[in-house]
Amino acid sequence: MTELRMHHVGVVVSDLDEAVSFYRDTLGLPVADEFTLSGEGIGTAIDVDGVTGDFVHLDAGGGLVELVEYDPAGDDVAGDAVNQLGAKHVGFTVDDIDEFHETLPGDVDPVSGPQEIETGASIVFFRDPDGNFVEVVEA
Repeated sequence: MTELRMHHVGVVVSDLDEAVSFYRDTLGLPVADEFTLSGEGIGTAIDVDGVTGDFVHLDAGGGLVELVEYDPAGDDVAGDAVNQLGAKHVGFTVDDIDEFHETLPGDVDPVSGPQEIETGASIVFFRDPDGNFVEVVEA
């Protein structure tokens, strides 16, 4: 079997500029690439006729966060809780979660403060502008 390696985690967003601002400016991820896909190839690949996608890849150190704004947009399926079936989140690691938590801008509302879990790691969850969960962990 061919060996798989991490490439990206995709996040569908409603406003690409706002999402890029959050992931770049709030979380400090540099933009690695920006592009638009349209036509039969992407439409067939994701099974949406006539779709266009504007993409931004952000470098997350060992993988990419892929932000995508589609036209036409799909239905809103954002969940209210991270434990719902099909719920998703993007996870990042830091050396000092308390320092990270203290430097979050005032408009970022964490689900709670950093919490130590059974493995000894500390985690904090918050949401991006579209309500997608973001996790930061200090292992």
